[in-house]
Amino acid sequence: MTNPPPQKPFDLAIIGGGITGVILAIALTGRNIRCTVYEQAGAFGEIGAGVGVHPGAARALGHCDPRLLDALERVSTFNAWPDKRRTWFDVLDGTAGTPAPELDALFAVVGEEGEGAAPPARAAHRARFMDGMVGLLPDGVARFGKRLRDVVDDREGSGKMLIRFLDGSVAEADAVLGCDGVKSRTREIVVGGEDKPGAKCGYSYKYAYRGLIPMKDAVEALGSEKAENCALWMGQDRHVLTFPVNHGATLNMVAFVTDKKEWPSDVNLTLPATREEALADFEGFGPNVMKLIGMTEEKQDRWGLFDLVDNPLSTFYKGRVCLVGDSAHASTPHHGAGAGFCIEDVAVLASLLADDAVKGPDDLEAVFAAYDAIRRERDQWLVRSSRRAADVYEWRELGRDFDAIHKDMQERQEYIWGVDMEKQIEEARQDLRKRLGVDL
Repeated sequence: MTNPPPQKPFDLAIIGGGITGVILAIALTGRNIRCTVYEQAGAFGEIGAGVGVHPGAARALGHCDPRLLDALERVSTFNAWPDKRRTWFDVLDGTAGTPAPELDALFAVVGEEGEGAAPPARAAHRARFMDGMVGLLPDGVARFGKRLRDVVDDREGSGKMLIRFLDGSVAEADAVLGCDGVKSRTREIVVGGEDKPGAKCGYSYKYAYRGLIPMKDAVEALGSEKAENCALWMGQDRHVLTFPVNHGATLNMVAFVTDKKEWPSDVNLTLPATREEALADFEGFGPNVMKLIGMTEEKQDRWGLFDLVDNPLSTFYKGRVCLVGDSAHASTPHHGAGAGFCIEDVAVLASLLADDAVKGPDDLEAVFAAYDAIRRERDQWLVRSSRRAADVYEWRELGRDFDAIHKDMQERQEYIWGVDMEKQIEEARQDLRKRLGVDL
């Protein structure tokens, strides 16, 4: 983007400096759209280990800014074996007693074939991906230690949206873009208050343990094929994902549990746990899974999985406040596509904001309406389908009919991977121009 377009005559506030907020800021500044990121922490950072980016999301990332795709490529890890390059996951019976090197996969979920086809997914270490992106932000874009309290529409007075923070400070912008994730304060504002349906995410009655295992230890436990390539280990009411990160030096393990008890905290989505608790949760699984869990750290975290299945939003915007990414459609991670759909959101929204038909602040609500119209159905499909996917992996949906499970998983992943971003962006632009009364 060496020749940016003329600067747009409006300023935007981005609430939240996670992956979505940073990608949005890079996409906007690269299009010469002024924005400021307000992050409650003292610096940019990401928690968790791996993030998956599907082929459609990788294409969307290129639409946001080609430098972002380069940053992703530098930290991406793929299946190590060449003949597994097209494989998303080998699906295995996690309860089997057969040693992993001798265990046959039940089936594999595979991506597109042929020359030039992108791998179905890539894994990146979240913190390293964030570090690569932050270097693309212009100086002065971010403000830290800013936790959102409220947004006031003062267009009749100052002509701006007033953004109030818990530290007592106030900022101004022409519109507010909420990228503040699962526990979004911006979402509460859009739906009309913290007690309204959709303001808070609901507990999915699923939680996860996460662990990073040196690859040499994982290979010793599982053999090189199972350790160096992505695998999904199924079982009753629990399942485990394993995939290489850190350019193959580390195995990332995520162990999921379905539990009908309520989440024990109203404040924290992550609670302390131990390796012994994780081992107890997976009692009855085979030695392969138990070995992996036994290799994780003694002190762990239990991550509660929350989403918006029960109260999907009827709109992603209200006036000049717009929700992007998890703030709009928080999802469980069972399709490995949550971050990818956030990137898709950014590609569409940034393209609309940069459209020649958008002349000033008065056009921003039309932008948000067009974004909402093109993105909401697909985004909310993911929320529902991801919750269901865990039930499929854990033999509560479709039982142990592995042919049916294979067909179901393959079709849903192909829908996720095969998004036509060029078509989505063009349809959104046409919708925007109709709203603005501009000739197509």
